[in-house]
Amino acid sequence: MYIVATPIGNLEDMTFRAVRILKEADLIAAEDTRHSRRLLNHFGIAGHLTSYFDHNKSLKGEYLLERLRDGAHVALISDAGTPCISDPGYQLVRDAVAAGIAVVPIPGASAAVTALSASGLPTDSFTFAGFLPSKQGKRREKLAQLRDEGRVVIYYEAPHRLPAALADLLEVCGERQIVVARELTKLYEEFVRGSVTEVLASFAHREVKGEIVLLVAPAEEVAAPVDSDELLNRYLADPNLSFRDTVSMVAAETGVPRSEIYGRALELRKTLP
Repeated sequence: MYIVATPIGNLEDMTFRAVRILKEADLIAAEDTRHSRRLLNHFGIAGHLTSYFDHNKSLKGEYLLERLRDGAHVALISDAGTPCISDPGYQLVRDAVAAGIAVVPIPGASAAVTALSASGLPTDSFTFAGFLPSKQGKRREKLAQLRDEGRVVIYYEAPHRLPAALADLLEVCGERQIVVARELTKLYEEFVRGSVTEVLASFAHREVKGEIVLLVAPAEEVAAPVDSDELLNRYLADPNLSFRDTVSMVAAETGVPRSEIYGRALELRKTLP
């Protein structure tokens, strides 16, 4: 079974290998056969198409497994991008692997990675969270789960829900640097970068179109609270530091008022040997 990535917009992003595999496949399982037929026609691929999507994946999955067991070469494609990434297909891959059938990835476009690569946000580590829920309560719950994530978080969102999603992001996570990538690889490709408030304002007076990738910058790391008593004991025991210097240094490092540190230092000094 071949997992074949297809373009997310620009047809020139189709790979030579993907075209060859689809031409050689005995059967092509597609999320939307009408949409995929246009893609196949463009590349002169006359393969036999069958549908495979969320609502028929159980029944159609059994059929595809039977064909695979009989020795057929089956290619799985989605409407755009890499199959199984926020698209149906992982169950089919899981069952094929369990049945001892070889699963071969044919890499290509992926909206999440495409957006991340040009976002200007850290790329060394990220979390892909898929589509945000359509209902506000569930959406806020999902945002809250990743509020303190120390990596870039990547979401998919529908264009008509983007303003509501950004408003919820601001409410749940506070002001954060974000990037909205839309219409990736297409004629009107756009990256909107800035704070949540700035990006919201950018879309306030225009209709949002195209598939959306929303990237959220990592949460700022919150330093662990400094134990003032621990610092005081350490500095008071240092013969090279005066009492006055100790108080000033601990007040500066902890943010505690100097008068409070001074009083506590007097108490602790009495307990030192």
